[in-house]
Amino acid sequence: MKTHQREILIYYHHNSSDHRRTVAHAKGLTKHLKTFAFGQTPSTNTSWQMILRALDAHPKELLNKAHPFYQRHIRGREFDKTSWLNVLARNPELIKAPIAIRGNRAVICTQPTDIYQLMEVPT
Repeated sequence: MKTHQREILIYYHHNSSDHRRTVAHAKGLTKHLKTFAFGQTPSTNTSWQMILRALDAHPKELLNKAHPFYQRHIRGREFDKTSWLNVLARNPELIKAPIAIRGNRAVICTQPTDIYQLMEVPT
């Protein structure tokens, strides 16, 4: 998933104050901001593939391992690539932190200020 260099896309939980703080920081960085709440926008396996590629991450890295659903149904199990994408697409409440994308770069914002990593020039 590639965006314009001035535009930031953020996927987040709209009911989480930490996630809303990340959005607030992003609003301070650019007026070109698009936000998408997990669970309120359709997500497909293809969109998750593109996000994971930009993050250079495994789907399991995005999940809140303390969440009760994760503990009951996912912990200790291994899935193929398609199944991991299904877990993300069908269980957005498991995603532990906002995901921000700018250009061809993405970052998992475990802290609201992690959004600033997208403003750094890659070396």
